[in-house]
Amino acid sequence: MAERPPGKGGPEEGTPEYDWLYGKGGKGSPPAGSADATRMVPTRGRSGEPERPDETRVMPAQPRTSSGSGRPPGGPTRPATPAPPPRAEKQRSRPRFRFGIVKLLVLVWLVFMLAVPFWAWSKVDKIDAMPGDEGRPDEQGGNTYLIVGSDSRDDLTEAEREELGTGGEVGQRTDTIMLLHTGDGPNMLMSIPRDSIVAIPGYGEGNKVNAAFAYGGPQLLIRTLENETGIRIDDYIEIGFGGFVGMVDAVGGVQICPRTAMKDPDANLDIPKGCQEADGKTALGYARSRKTYAELGDIDRARAQREVVSAIGDKALSVWTFLNPVRYYQLAMASSGSFSVSEGTSPISLGRFALAMTRVDGDSGLTCGVPIQDLAVTWDEERSEELFSYIREDDTASIPDSLCTPSGMPRG
Repeated sequence: MAERPPGKGGPEEGTPEYDWLYGKGGKGSPPAGSADATRMVPTRGRSGEPERPDETRVMPAQPRTSSGSGRPPGGPTRPATPAPPPRAEKQRSRPRFRFGIVKLLVLVWLVFMLAVPFWAWSKVDKIDAMPGDEGRPDEQGGNTYLIVGSDSRDDLTEAEREELGTGGEVGQRTDTIMLLHTGDGPNMLMSIPRDSIVAIPGYGEGNKVNAAFAYGGPQLLIRTLENETGIRIDDYIEIGFGGFVGMVDAVGGVQICPRTAMKDPDANLDIPKGCQEADGKTALGYARSRKTYAELGDIDRARAQREVVSAIGDKALSVWTFLNPVRYYQLAMASSGSFSVSEGTSPISLGRFALAMTRVDGDSGLTCGVPIQDLAVTWDEERSEELFSYIREDDTASIPDSLCTPSGMPRG
């Protein structure tokens, strides 16, 4: 590097010129090692006067970020929150896991509760039971079901016939005939004794109503009853012996209350007096025994049939049926193999029927025998017509006690 000649106002001779850029000595620059060597260059303010910076001020140190920058993005940094220990994370995840399991179980339960009835409905036998519209009563308020307990043995094996005391194959007859009316008023269940004397279309006067079913099946029975009562029948439901027993067993048995001790070898029945739990076999014998109802005969038998059918409906729709999946499934399957319904009867209509069967006793419903004038079950024309008119008008709430009696006979 060139040296300046002495005497020119620069450094002494032999002293090299300070190079500020490279930190070397030179003109106008403090010598190396001087206290002013690192002094900040003053700046000028707006007035043009030099401003002297605070030479002793120390800039605050900034913490380094993960990127190596001295200033954290977004403002000053705060102490980082320590991550929770692994055990705390596990504790928080357990309630969520359990809640998910509960939701899954509820979903499975709902699917099961909906799928079983639809599956059972697909197994129900649908039959052509309704007669043609010609000559039938006009549409009426409410809904009237004809319930027939068939004594057909077709659904029983030989061993089951022997165990239940039903005898051999005797063709198709009605062991139970009842009308259930639902509508604006209380539900009403009315028994029609099988030995009732009626006129059967095509077969003349003086026949037992039971014969109509044997002559022409449900169609002729419906037409016979509609002619005799003027009540239009909307749905037909038939229950066989085997199905009856299966439903009683599926609900865990029903309570029966015989008024006397009953012993009937033909029905395999031997029970004491008083209320007691009965399985399917016992309930069937109680409902169909013909030898043990000495006082009122077939009238008392009809009363026992209403008692058992109502008890089945009451237990079938109890809360325990819906909380016990095994009982719920067994009842649905037993019912599907028990019922035959008329074509056109919907699952909703059958559901209303099942619900109504739980509301035919006490304040919620009425149970009656068709009004009769003697123990030969001859219908009382005046009283029976009055009762039938209330049903036709869907006004069961107005039926007086004198018309709705358990036996059908007038009150004392």
